[in-house]
Amino acid sequence: MKKFVSVLSVLMALCLVIGCFAACSNDAEDPTNADDATVADATDAATAVLKVIDIPLTEEEYAFAVTKGNAELLASLNAFLADSKENGLFDDIMNKYFGDGTPEGVLIADAKVGASENQLVIATNAAFAPFEYVEGEYYYGVDIEIMNLFAKSLGKTLAVNDMEFDSVCTAVGEGMCDVAASGLTIKPEREEILDFSTSYYNASQKIIAPAADTAFDGCTTAAEAEAVLAGLAEGTKVGFQTGTTGAFYIDGDADWGFDGFANLEGVGYSNGAFAVQDIINGNIAYVVIDEAPANNIVAGVNG
Repeated sequence: MKKFVSVLSVLMALCLVIGCFAACSNDAEDPTNADDATVADATDAATAVLKVIDIPLTEEEYAFAVTKGNAELLASLNAFLADSKENGLFDDIMNKYFGDGTPEGVLIADAKVGASENQLVIATNAAFAPFEYVEGEYYYGVDIEIMNLFAKSLGKTLAVNDMEFDSVCTAVGEGMCDVAASGLTIKPEREEILDFSTSYYNASQKIIAPAADTAFDGCTTAAEAEAVLAGLAEGTKVGFQTGTTGAFYIDGDADWGFDGFANLEGVGYSNGAFAVQDIINGNIAYVVIDEAPANNIVAGVNG
C-alpha cells in the first residue's frame, strides 16, 4: 500500500471533526466481534467519510520552472534531474512519499528568505502534500527535497517562499523567486512567462466524493465519468484549488482543450483541504484535484 504522509496543518482540525464521527461509529460496533478480514474490511468501508473515484480524468506532466530566459539555471536544473534519476537519488526521494521510506524535512526557520546571503529561492504553495506541505516546524514533500538537494549542488541554501498557488508562476516570471516548485503542470499559458524543466512526474485529476455516493459506481473510463458530471443537476457545486488543472477542467480552458461543464458551479479554494472540508460540511458535492493529493487528503480524513 502506498504510504501517504499527513496532509498540512489545516487537516489536523478537519481530522478532529472526522474523529468524532468515527468514535460514534466505533461505540456502536465492537471490533472484537469481527472474526475475519472480510468483516474488518466491511467495517472500514462503513466508517469511511470520503473516497477517491479511481478514474484518471486527465493526463499531465509536472515540472519545475525558472524565469524565462534564465538558461544557465535551467541547464543546471535539468542536469541535476538527469543525474538524480541516473544515480537513484530521485527514486529514493519518491520512495519516501510513495513507498516505505522516511521523509526528511527542511526546518522552516532555516528556509526563510533572507536567512542567508547565498540562497536558491523557490516559490511554492505548501498545501499540496505529498509534493509540498508543512508539518510542525518543517517543510516536507517531493518538491522540497528535490529543491533542497539542488540548492546544495549549487553551493546554496534553500529558501522557501510559501504563497497562494495562483501567485507562484507570477513570482518566478517576474524574477522575485528563482524556481517554481509547486506540483506545477506544464501549460502553454505558463510557458509564456516561464521556462520549464524536463518533466519529473506524470499526474492526473481525480474526483473526491462522499463515501456513500454512488453516482460514479458504473464508470470505468474518463468519458463515462464526464458523462456523469455533465448529467448532474444544474448548479451542482464542484470544488477545486484555484489556478490548478482541476479548475481548468471544471470551468473550461481552451489551452488545455477542456470544454468545462455548463451545468456545474465551480468553487475555488486556496488549497484542496479546504475544498474537502466543504464536502463534509455539505456545501459542495465533489472535489476535482490531482491524484496524489487526493489520495493523501482522503487517507488523512478517513484515518
